Amino acid sequence: MALLDTYSQYIRAVRLKQEEIPHGTFPFTLPFVRNLHELELHPNITYVIGENGMGKSTLLEGIAIAYGFNPEGGTLNFNFSSFDSHSELDAYIRLVKGTERPRDHFFFRAETFYNMATNIEQLDQEPYGPRIIDSFGGTSLHEQSHGESFFAVFRERFRGNGLYILDEPEAALSPLRQMSLLARINELVKEGSQFIISTHSPIIMAHPHSKIVQITEDGIHETTLEETDHYSIMKQFFDDRDRLLHHLFLDE
Repeated sequence: MALLDTYSQYIRAVRLKQEEIPHGTFPFTLPFVRNLHELELHPNITYVIGENGMGKSTLLEGIAIAYGFNPEGGTLNFNFSSFDSHSELDAYIRLVKGTERPRDHFFFRAETFYNMATNIEQLDQEPYGPRIIDSFGGTSLHEQSHGESFFAVFRERFRGNGLYILDEPEAALSPLRQMSLLARINELVKEGSQFIISTHSPIIMAHPHSKIVQITEDGIHETTLEETDHYSIMKQFFDDRDRLLHHLFLDE
């Protein structure tokens, strides 16, 4: 299957029902909630970036739940809850879907990955049906390093022709593994997959067939990799590390 386009992509846009939103309480006080009416998604990869506290994870969580995913992640069939902490944003989201439907689905959350792995262990203790862990490579996710268990999901469980929502997938990955993840994303995009990714990693957000949207105090707007603070700060650090450290350690 070729790359998805604006007609065949699985989710074309995210719309907020502004006329119904009860402003005044979280998450409706977030800047992007106040200003966003419709967010058009890229057919292949949409990156959602921004500083901590701007609502990246809240937005991805809302999109995922509105699509039918469990708030703590997994496939559409996962139905567990370790702690009910998700916001009500999903109730005010309308997803505009394309002409095609994905064959595979996964919502990956770094924050609740341990809970998902534990749920797999518990389900596989049941005496009937195939083991779920076999679709993740066969080795317990708890018996691998954090980074290796993350990558087992991306490598083994993601099958292509899928909708994949990833919230900070770089959390446990080394720079080399981040590049490996970018290569894996590219493989899956070529197999007709669509990604929505929240990340702080300039490596992961470097894919050419993509759109980067940044959440700031002024709302949400499209940008380029080179215009992001993530890229410019890292470039400044490596281009002139001594100067940057001098300013950071000014009191020494």
